Amino acid sequence: MTIVLAQGFNQADRCLHVGLVNNMPDSALAGTERQFLNLLEAAAPDFPVQVSFFSLPGIPRGVGGQQHLENNFYGSLPDLQEASLDSLIVTGTEPRLPALEDEPFWGPMTELFDWVEREGPPTTFSCLAAHAAVLHYDGVPRHRLPQKRFGMFDHVRVCRHELTDRLGPRVQVAHSRFNEVAGDALAECGYTILTQAPDAGVDLFIKDRRNICLFFQGHPEYDPETLGREYQRDVKRYFAGERESYPELPKDYFGPLEALSLARFQARAVAERRTVTMEDFPLASRRSAPMSGWRSPATDVFRTWLQRIVETKFGGCVPFIASHRRKGLPPVEVSRPQRTTMPR
Repeated sequence: MTIVLAQGFNQADRCLHVGLVNNMPDSALAGTERQFLNLLEAAAPDFPVQVSFFSLPGIPRGVGGQQHLENNFYGSLPDLQEASLDSLIVTGTEPRLPALEDEPFWGPMTELFDWVEREGPPTTFSCLAAHAAVLHYDGVPRHRLPQKRFGMFDHVRVCRHELTDRLGPRVQVAHSRFNEVAGDALAECGYTILTQAPDAGVDLFIKDRRNICLFFQGHPEYDPETLGREYQRDVKRYFAGERESYPELPKDYFGPLEALSLARFQARAVAERRTVTMEDFPLASRRSAPMSGWRSPATDVFRTWLQRIVETKFGGCVPFIASHRRKGLPPVEVSRPQRTTMPR
């Protein structure tokens, strides 16, 4: 599928063409599409961005996931390599095995990484994709954390860089992972660390390869509801016997009253696991996260990232941006029907 994130433009107009390699499990495919489209839309208010979806073989898919890929015209790896992309985003996925090299998607993913290194566009790697990329490119290993790093964490800028100049002195970033790559190991291999947190480690880091590559250990695309949905999913897995321990609350996410209600439910669930069900799960935690004015700091990073690509592509002169402003076109609604959608 190709989606143009601007009203009044069609495929013939000059756009930035961004590819999204969506590696998320079936249940998160549509949500990840929406989140990254919203992020790109917020980051590029002044110029059109054309987004195409791609998938890799080796990601376990059920019938529903396969149908989603087909119904939404996902392209394959060969399609991606022929798409003349200006930029690429590679998402993470939920790991199933201790070693990344043993995952069924490792071969196709490293083939993608080699193409990016050889002839691909500037690329952003998120979460597990970032771990896989630095392992493949430079042998930087990841290590298992004592417990899941889950919640909102305060990050600071480590050094001045154009990608972080728009950020405030402290920014909150969502993390949801069991593994991490260490900052000292990254620095030894020539990566520049841009943001990190004392209790969450490195988030944003970059490296100039043939093109500049951008890496997030966290989740730049997450919306306010995502961590709450993940917490509820993990509670369901506890009741289903898919995990032994009850999940911890995401850090700095729920408000005091919600946290108290959820703690009381946890105490009941652990003591009466066979009789308590998800029907008793507190309704408060099913709402949006109690954070007003949510705005991902990745919006500012991606805005600078995309502007840099625009200037490179059009030689520093981007006449369609001024034209778009003069037309007075209204901002695009987030809902999919408002976008111009074309089969590939």
